[in-house]
Amino acid sequence: MADFMGTGRRKTSIARVRLAAGTGKRTVNGRDLDQYFARLALSRIATQPLVASNTLDRYDLVANVRGGGLTGQAGAISLGIARALLRIDATLRGMLGKEGLLTRDARMKERKKYGQAAARKRFQFSKR
Repeated sequence: MADFMGTGRRKTSIARVRLAAGTGKRTVNGRDLDQYFARLALSRIATQPLVASNTLDRYDLVANVRGGGLTGQAGAISLGIARALLRIDATLRGMLGKEGLLTRDARMKERKKYGQAAARKRFQFSKR
């Protein structure tokens, strides 16, 4: 069986995910997934598509992720896994979509504007 690829993005994080038939070994940037994400909640977010589709122990996961923080990286891995699962079995689309795992979260940091202290904060105003 061939490897199935999926790309996920969240904020400034980009994850390239590869799923292959196996025993459920999960690796992120060369480290075990649970070791990479110190918080259990982040590991759960990252593997949510595998849990939802009952394929946690059927595929080996290898993910390369860069940019952003750990929460954004976990979200990017989750989207990458969901997209890779779709390439394996297109019938999972309805279930993954219902769980909200195929939606790209488009929220990004708003840019700083000139004439202002930050994205929305203004410099102090004084009439005199």
